[in-house]
Amino acid sequence: MKRKLPIGEQDFASIRQKGAVYVDKTELIYKLITGSGSQFFFSRPRRFGKSLLCSTFAALFEGRRELFQEIAGMPALAIDKLDWDWKPYPVIRIDLNAGDYLQGQERLETALSTSLENTARKYKIELRGQYPSTQFTNIIVDLHEKYGPVAVIIDEYDKPLLATLDEPKLHRLMVSSLKSFYSVLKSQDGNLKFVFITGVSKFSHISIFSDLNHLTDISLSESYNDLCGFTQKEINANFAPEIREAAKKNKLPKAQYLQELKDFYNGYRFSQNKITVHNPYGLLNHFFDDYKFAPYWFGRGTPTFLINLIRSQKIDVLHLENYYFNASDLQKFDINNMDAVTVLYQTGYLTIVDFDDDRKQYILDYPNREIKSCFSESLVEEYFETGENHRSDFMNYIIRCIFDCEIDKMMERLKSFLKEIPNTIIEDREKYFQTVLHLIFRMFGFNCRSETALSDGRVDTLLETKKTLYLFEFKYDKSAKEALTQIDTKEYLLAWKYSGKELYKIGVNFSGKERNITEWQWVKVTA
Repeated sequence: MKRKLPIGEQDFASIRQKGAVYVDKTELIYKLITGSGSQFFFSRPRRFGKSLLCSTFAALFEGRRELFQEIAGMPALAIDKLDWDWKPYPVIRIDLNAGDYLQGQERLETALSTSLENTARKYKIELRGQYPSTQFTNIIVDLHEKYGPVAVIIDEYDKPLLATLDEPKLHRLMVSSLKSFYSVLKSQDGNLKFVFITGVSKFSHISIFSDLNHLTDISLSESYNDLCGFTQKEINANFAPEIREAAKKNKLPKAQYLQELKDFYNGYRFSQNKITVHNPYGLLNHFFDDYKFAPYWFGRGTPTFLINLIRSQKIDVLHLENYYFNASDLQKFDINNMDAVTVLYQTGYLTIVDFDDDRKQYILDYPNREIKSCFSESLVEEYFETGENHRSDFMNYIIRCIFDCEIDKMMERLKSFLKEIPNTIIEDREKYFQTVLHLIFRMFGFNCRSETALSDGRVDTLLETKKTLYLFEFKYDKSAKEALTQIDTKEYLLAWKYSGKELYKIGVNFSGKERNITEWQWVKVTA
């Protein structure tokens, strides 16, 4: 019988009361609430456990110690043994995750007022004021007077802003409303015990955060890198029964299964701290759904506005890996000057993989196979306007060709695919076609690298399977023979001579006139 897993559940009390698995983050929470500072901002991508974290904070400040002790057959949490007084404080909980904000500014103001009305009803006080900002001020004052210092927890503070990015006029109205509402937190500082605000992005100081500059931003803090998400240590400790069953189901030794799990769902890192975390939504769905490796987090694909941003800023998608970026750029989100790479990081499509101490810059890359493959598929769908016709058949056909080393069949099918791309968006340069093929191979989940630097040049594209390595060299309005000659002259394959894999060199020529592949030649290389 499978254990209860809190898939998509965001209510801490419910999870604990029914005995579902809960990965204990309360030691980190204790460190936060008893340390320096009392008002915090914390950003993480969607479906990363922010709402559950907010719910845990609410239960803690409400003094509900019974939820943190042994309950429903589950062990006590770490904070139960630490020095916390369990005194109840009034809690204002605001969740902006739900709501069709494209319907207008009044939807936002209704959502804010409804949250405050629920709080007023809970604590048996009158909600005074006509506007949400006035109501917010009054309820903080009244709660403090009746019960003492107030804890304010705001979940997905930026959802109305993100939802209206494609509607500039409405977006400005949302900014105005939220700016007025959130400014209350600064003016009421003396009445507040604790403030915790979460979201996906940190909107720049010229808008929302100009009045929230007193918040401590822990989004890139080394101490709270794993406040959301599951570390490998936590997975081993909390999901041993699921790991045993999953390894058996996938017919893999435990160590190999854990590596597959890590490759598919792990890789997220949010600071200089080298600890990485698995995406909790994807991992829990993997355990629940008969241990299948599927893109649960990615869901319905990349937001259209992000694809448009990548296209409008002419972002080179071949170089999104090992991308150097400043810390200040990772934290800002300016609607008037959005940076596509910043948005890719904040929304979870890129993550930190290293920190260059000399440059004082973070190095970004895709976190795992799920994102690398699905993001590439989204780019192929939207960036090249290919539509969905025959995509499944196309994918299966190309995958078979790659595994069976049927290079001619693969190239013929790729040529057919390129023919489907509208000629109005095809660029007359080699790099365009290289990008298309790179994304296609990535879409299939293969290890594909482009413009890999060697001692005597750069390899256009490398495609690897467990047994085979394909090295592509591309030419534009030249010949496939010239491409093969370059591979030989610069000895590109020498680096893989002793890899134990079958090696293939493939020269490809693209025609500017035909806007497609016109010629290819390939050779199997013997050691």
